[in-house]
Amino acid sequence: MKVAVVGCCHGALDKMYETLELLQRRHNVRPDLLLCCGDFQAVRNEADLRCMAVPAKYRHMQTFYRYYSGEKKAPVLTVFIGGNHEASNHLQELPYGGWVAPNIYYLGYAGVVRFRGVRIGGISGIFKSHDYRKGHFECPPYNQQTIRSTYHVRNIEVFKLKQLKRPIDIFMSHDWPRSIYHYGNKKQLLKMKSFFRQEVESNTLGSPAASELLQHLKPTYWFSAHLHVKFAAFMQHQTNSKEELPKATKFLALDKCLPHRDFLQIIDIEHDPSAGDSLEYDAEWIAVLKATNSLVNVTQSSWNMPENNGLHAKWDYSATEEAIKEVLEELNHNLKIPCNFTLTAACYDPNKPQKQVEPVHTINPQTTEFCAQFGLTDINDRIQQAKEEGSVRGEHEEDDEEEEMDSTGSAEEPSEYNTDNSGLSSINPDEIMLDEEGGDEDLSTCSVDPSPDHPPDFSASFSDIRIMPDSMAVSSDDAMDSTNEELEKSGVSKQVEEKNLNERPLKRIGGKENGNSAIKKIKRRNQAIYAAEDEDKTE
Repeated sequence: MKVAVVGCCHGALDKMYETLELLQRRHNVRPDLLLCCGDFQAVRNEADLRCMAVPAKYRHMQTFYRYYSGEKKAPVLTVFIGGNHEASNHLQELPYGGWVAPNIYYLGYAGVVRFRGVRIGGISGIFKSHDYRKGHFECPPYNQQTIRSTYHVRNIEVFKLKQLKRPIDIFMSHDWPRSIYHYGNKKQLLKMKSFFRQEVESNTLGSPAASELLQHLKPTYWFSAHLHVKFAAFMQHQTNSKEELPKATKFLALDKCLPHRDFLQIIDIEHDPSAGDSLEYDAEWIAVLKATNSLVNVTQSSWNMPENNGLHAKWDYSATEEAIKEVLEELNHNLKIPCNFTLTAACYDPNKPQKQVEPVHTINPQTTEFCAQFGLTDINDRIQQAKEEGSVRGEHEEDDEEEEMDSTGSAEEPSEYNTDNSGLSSINPDEIMLDEEGGDEDLSTCSVDPSPDHPPDFSASFSDIRIMPDSMAVSSDDAMDSTNEELEKSGVSKQVEEKNLNERPLKRIGGKENGNSAIKKIKRRNQAIYAAEDEDKTE
């Protein structure tokens, strides 16, 4: 089975799908599945744009709304996770996953599905330690704090994934697992992105939560995005016993979808030829969701997951064979995910712009049906109840400076991890400076381009879409300087170049202040999401 993988999509669905069509037309390569590693930007209308954590001037409608409305349909089954530049209100409707458009499936905060017998898992968002132990309390309309915290990874999602015992074939995360750069061509990475050096040398680049999952799940493939650079690594896992067979993970980080970029990867993966072509639930994952349902939290209170430390009566929530069997019996052994996509918001109309429309908290019928079928808590319904009961009164009015608290946590709320990760402190010359403390960029308002984006020009020829080799036998650290060069030579490579692109890079810088206070202010930076205007002029 051929699987196409892309990094940060940034709403450029037409670009992705037209690339696949050109790949098929010119090289007779047709992927069976498309995976996107975050920043998908499922923006349906102007209200969704207001819920995307980027400055107003970088909010563009892009092309997803055409797939949401039914004007277009994805030509290949597409599965994606969330990143840190999303229409968060839309994705929040589907905490357990669901269809955002026909043939386009979101994995939820965390999720596992199957396609043709291939087991695919993922976790959405990016890691921030000061939000890691909170519940999913945010809901639209967001304020300056919650528009960012809503996409931060929570410990409950990591805990659920760590209950899985059966092998995972493919796993996706938006930010990289911390330390993965030690298992690839680190020298070449720093040559391309020299501003990563400080974080690499201090081992603070990437997500410690994702690293924990990588060590536990040991998937065959792990795909990430976020840092807008292509990077391959090969991690040989340690075995827990002599009887256990050695496992290894092929890691690949993808570049963002831009012209003249190698943003699309094709891999061949073994599948079950007797399996159908429908996306399916994973029985073990459903059993884990049922087992952990009592742990659902919709408050800002920090809390720890159950551990075998003498403080919890139960700490093992993994699914027994009996529990998995019960799930299969509940579904009559029919694991097919129903095609129950439903419109839950008005679709963008370029002829009738609605710039002042406010986002609302919506309970999606897909989630209602899913929770009713498996006896799960509808997180959004619980948030609504909590708001009505007044238990979260005032929690959404926190000052924006709390977003800048020290990532190591306070004495009252110690962090599970020593350092933060995603807000890198080094200066990224490829990004636009965004000073959150200055308040000169209002994330709560939006300037929407009244005209839809024009379809990209795909008249240019391919240059580089690579096929991943079956084996990436590389050694760790700097001893593998030639790894990326070998990958460049392997497989069939093609990439679409286009003209008339009007995208800009969003740059952000963060820096920590020295001091002994428990809470410090830090400046955060977003990853570059658009190509610079002056770069366009030179291309």
